[in-house]
Amino acid sequence: MLGRPKLVLASGSPRRLSLLNQAGIEPDALRPSDIDETPKRGELPRACANRLAHAKADAALKSLQLDSDLRGAFILAADTVVAVGRRILPKAELVDEASQCLRLLSGRNHRVYTAICLVTPKGNFRQRLIETRVRFKRLTEEDITAYIGSGEWRGKAGGYAVQGVAGSFVVKLVGSYTNVVGLPLYESVSLLGGEGFPIRFGWLNTTNAG
Repeated sequence: MLGRPKLVLASGSPRRLSLLNQAGIEPDALRPSDIDETPKRGELPRACANRLAHAKADAALKSLQLDSDLRGAFILAADTVVAVGRRILPKAELVDEASQCLRLLSGRNHRVYTAICLVTPKGNFRQRLIETRVRFKRLTEEDITAYIGSGEWRGKAGGYAVQGVAGSFVVKLVGSYTNVVGLPLYESVSLLGGEGFPIRFGWLNTTNAG
């Protein structure tokens, strides 16, 4: 462990943490940021995801300035946006929001964008944007009512969580599946490794634990 650079995940999302753990990476700390995630008027989905990921990374960087243990750590932030055309769907918190999202997604294609932003120990920002195309089956009112009852949609971009029941709605998915879950794993690990983070450090323990 001596000398291993530290990693801070600028998110409180259990899905993002679980995905990193799947790759054998255990963040040293979680620093979810409390920023306004409301899209700006007329803002396009790609621009919104990029802006929010950068803002989350920047907020986490500022919070670490007072923490001597974590100062100089790698910081990984992400923001996921679900869009139909130019329209950004909300991170549904209310039943009406989730129902509207599901009716809009029913029987049609949508795109999921996740922007990842990595802050290096030298304070450099590295950013990537990943796009996945998803098509839902035509949802009946019974499908929508039952899914709303599951509660899985709450707080999720587009009003659904693909790793749960809504995975059965997906007719076709083109691109990164982990991107739709909330953290594109290949791109995140590649970005970390490319900047010198020892991504294979935890693999031996992960294998033994299995």
